[in-house]
Amino acid sequence: MGMTMTQKILAAHAGLPAVEAGQLISARLDLVLGNDITTPVAVNEFQKAGFESVFDKDRIAIVLDHFVPNKDIKAAEQSKQCRDFACAHCVSHFYDVGQMGIEHALLPEQGVVTAGDCVIGADSHTCTYGALGAFSTGVGSTDMAAGMATGTAWFKVPSAIRFELTGALPKNCSGKDVILTIIGQIGVDGALYKSMEFVGEGVKSLTMDDRLCICNMAIEAGAKNGIFPVDDVTRAYMEGRCERVPVEYRADPDAEYERTVVIDLGKIVPTVACPHLPENTKPAGELGSVKIDQVVIGSCTNGRMEDMEAAYHTLKGKKVAPGVRCIIIPATMQIYRGCVERGYVTAFIDAGAVVSTPTCGPCLGGYMGILAAGERCVSTTNRNFVGRMGHVESEVYLASPRTAAASALTGFITEPKEV
Repeated sequence: MGMTMTQKILAAHAGLPAVEAGQLISARLDLVLGNDITTPVAVNEFQKAGFESVFDKDRIAIVLDHFVPNKDIKAAEQSKQCRDFACAHCVSHFYDVGQMGIEHALLPEQGVVTAGDCVIGADSHTCTYGALGAFSTGVGSTDMAAGMATGTAWFKVPSAIRFELTGALPKNCSGKDVILTIIGQIGVDGALYKSMEFVGEGVKSLTMDDRLCICNMAIEAGAKNGIFPVDDVTRAYMEGRCERVPVEYRADPDAEYERTVVIDLGKIVPTVACPHLPENTKPAGELGSVKIDQVVIGSCTNGRMEDMEAAYHTLKGKKVAPGVRCIIIPATMQIYRGCVERGYVTAFIDAGAVVSTPTCGPCLGGYMGILAAGERCVSTTNRNFVGRMGHVESEVYLASPRTAAASALTGFITEPKEV
């Protein structure tokens, strides 16, 4: 029996000719990732286990992004612990204030991850890097500690669901609308511990930012990972960027999938996930009576340059509705600078929005946009669980940057026009 893309990567990193779904393996890691929330826990476990050195200082990445610049004393102490550990072990990929960005936007941008990699990260949205044709998945801080010390991790090889994409997206839709549509169709546990493998003619019409967004939210369907095949779009993105030589894997013609789900991209509409689950999706056009208090455009899901561009074209020359707080967060310093150079920041400020340094802040209810009881937010983030962005009686509606920006202008959830 043939293997899927994910199974081929795992077999190669386990030193095995083949693997099959359900098999337990020990795999070599190309990168171990942590942030300012999860790394301190991993460091404590690392030291408790008696480890004295990391397996490879060039294959560990520590990104301070959740509460940086530090929001309080506890955040400052966590960041200091990360800094001390990175310094003690000469960690090459340590990103602090001024260099950091939201981890899952930063690492692809900086070429730290590449096609064919096997990556673990102590953050559930580590599955983002499947957009580059890598196997990447989130783990706990204890696994991160073991990975930093040994350069290996245990996995149960996942089975796979094949998502065959056809057609091309309408101009008012993006990868966010695709993945929200899929999650709405299969549910938040529809791909539980499975690999979501995206294939088909429709793939070539998706940009790299679309693919990164789609893989980022694979975990919201319960998936172990999401992955795209490497094509010319991927190669163009990786060229001159990646530290390691990319390795391309393709699924065998006789690879075994649990099922195939066909998605016609041409039929996608601007989609919103209503409270309190990402599967609770409805077309944006059906939610025009929902009044909002806040809009957040950013995060590891939708803080990339195409997302900023979509917000710019929607907000330019217009004004955010009275009573609406619009918070825009470029995902990396490079994207932030691009927004400044292109005049986006000026347009955002003129529209009545605020622009933040890169941070995960509001996504997890940390800071830079906490909701009070009864408030509603349209957000381009990835989760809308009870209390996710603040008070347990607040509500989060997940949407694309176009939908979020259009809603900021009206004060109600609004379907964006084609541009």
